[in-house]
Amino acid sequence: MTPAPLPPEDALVFLDDDGSRVTLETAEALMFFGLTDGLDAVTVSACPTCRSRVVAAVALTDLLEREPFHPQAAALAELADEAPTLHLYVEDVLSDCEHDEWLDPGYTEWCDTLDEVPGVRRPAP
Repeated sequence: MTPAPLPPEDALVFLDDDGSRVTLETAEALMFFGLTDGLDAVTVSACPTCRSRVVAAVALTDLLEREPFHPQAAALAELADEAPTLHLYVEDVLSDCEHDEWLDPGYTEWCDTLDEVPGVRRPAP
């Protein structure tokens, strides 16, 4: 008898300042980072040791229009289009990273957003 498969584990959360979010499971996150070259082209600020980052919403929309289809592309494009600010925030929920090496001002913006959104893991002080 084969064991039942484990439920998918959330890996990345994309969110805006209003708390709207799109969550990618582990396999979706791996595929998305592969299709988008790690979001390098749209990243404004990032932790150098994990996948948490600040991305430009308009640039993400443009990237999603150019790249091969991803199952969450429509949801991510809608989140980016309706974002109340120019940025979206990506939380690497599988990482235990404390972001000690993330030294630019984007880290403060990322922390402020995640700290205000209920149900999102709080970054280390």
